[in-house]
Amino acid sequence: MPFSKLISLLAILVAVPFQSVLAQEQEVPDRAEGEGQYERLVLRGGYIIDGTGAPAYGPADIVIENDRITQIRVVGTPGRPINPDRRPARGDREIDVHGKYILPGFIDVHSHIHSENSGQGVPPEYIFKLLMAHGVTTIRSLGSGGDERIVDLKRRSAANEITAPRIVAFPVFSGVDTVEGARERVREIKANGADGIKFFGAPKEILWAALDEAEKIGLETTMHHAQPDVTHANVLDTSARGLDSMEHWYGLPEALFEDRVIQDYPYDYIYTDEGDRFTEAGRLWKQAALPGTDKWNEVMQTLLDRDFALNPTFTIYVASRDLMRMSRAIWHDEYTLPVLWDFYRPSPVAHGSYWFYWTTQHEVDWSDNYYRWMKFINEYKNRGGKVGIGSDTGYIYSLYGFGYIQEFELLQEAGFHPLEVVRAATLINAEILKMDDQVGSIQVGKKADLAIVDENPLQNFKVLYGTGAIKLNDDTGLVERVGGVRWTIKDGIVYDAFRLRADVRNMVRRAKVAAGMNPDKPLAIANTPREE
Repeated sequence: MPFSKLISLLAILVAVPFQSVLAQEQEVPDRAEGEGQYERLVLRGGYIIDGTGAPAYGPADIVIENDRITQIRVVGTPGRPINPDRRPARGDREIDVHGKYILPGFIDVHSHIHSENSGQGVPPEYIFKLLMAHGVTTIRSLGSGGDERIVDLKRRSAANEITAPRIVAFPVFSGVDTVEGARERVREIKANGADGIKFFGAPKEILWAALDEAEKIGLETTMHHAQPDVTHANVLDTSARGLDSMEHWYGLPEALFEDRVIQDYPYDYIYTDEGDRFTEAGRLWKQAALPGTDKWNEVMQTLLDRDFALNPTFTIYVASRDLMRMSRAIWHDEYTLPVLWDFYRPSPVAHGSYWFYWTTQHEVDWSDNYYRWMKFINEYKNRGGKVGIGSDTGYIYSLYGFGYIQEFELLQEAGFHPLEVVRAATLINAEILKMDDQVGSIQVGKKADLAIVDENPLQNFKVLYGTGAIKLNDDTGLVERVGGVRWTIKDGIVYDAFRLRADVRNMVRRAKVAAGMNPDKPLAIANTPREE
């Protein structure tokens, strides 16, 4: 290469990341929320759910020094006076959490950091505050634009320059059409500072080369097994080639086929027609082997032997079995931005907006789909498999933060004990991300990432929603809303979750006014039918 061309190429390589960083700093404002870190922060008298699967205990005091938990001490028994002799020394800040529940900061292993230039049109600040307001302190970002953008967000969050969860960066593998190009792309992702890579599919020689290269250089991998490639790349094929985990459920029922190789598509099916895609997706599990059959057990045991992780993201498909419930969720009116609401509504061009004419039969099919899918997920957990919690929110009427908590409820529906749900959201997710030495449980020496809530979430996960849960006050006879995460602590920095949610409500209100909407009027999917 001539020297002049080499200099020009180097200039481009240097300039693009620099310009990207400048643009990113304008995209997400510097942190204006949170208090600390503190030399010594003491949480006094809370009940601890530590994330390991152990039952709640306490009252206990937790000492945090800068960004680490340095002491956990049980200081009494429930319902009795605290023993002052057991209490750790005072800190330079103290928070009274008597009667409240302290959990590890939640981890979302399937998150997207959309931008105002994406289809959703939402700013990252909105996403981050909704997540943090629900106790989420770590996310795995799958995709979310170019490598430079997400890696820079990762850096700024790690330095606590922005109000955001800790970010684990998994750029998307795409735009590759040769075997050598596949290996180069994987090495590029690693060199750019990412933690892993997300696949959708590819011709098998390209996909196998990419998975092989990722394995060689120690890059973690996950995959949405998209239908165009699932015939040669179901979860048995990809896990055999070193894939670490799967997203959603595509590729799993196909591995369970007994009497077919290809899904029973209608002859006029078009994959890029979202109505076709999601209609037939709701009829897929009934084509798979039944629970307890030889094929069912063979597939499950193979994945268990490979230590393969499943991240079902139940929440992102719930509208398929109950559109009215999800589209009228109580949080939409105050927390869903108008541009996101428009993205959700029926559209032939927006991903996941497939409500062209959603029928009772669609919902019946999807309810059956869930029943069979949940059976597999619960049994996989019972047999020692890793099942994580991810949300994939920002699509299909599932809102950031709220959708993540809904996943807790759906795993409980699938058969998980609430302690198993919390363990999946914390320690298991940390293990999936290879971060369990730092986060995922409340333990001396680990990061001070915590979620504190007034009510007992094991008794009712609804108290974790930003809108809280409905409860009758026995003393006053009034119906109240209780709960909502009170404080989120990340790296020892204390965030007022109530304030974060208020910030989001103000964002939504301003956006509605700017769009000429009545901010007090409920959002609507469609026009009211005309009266004749």
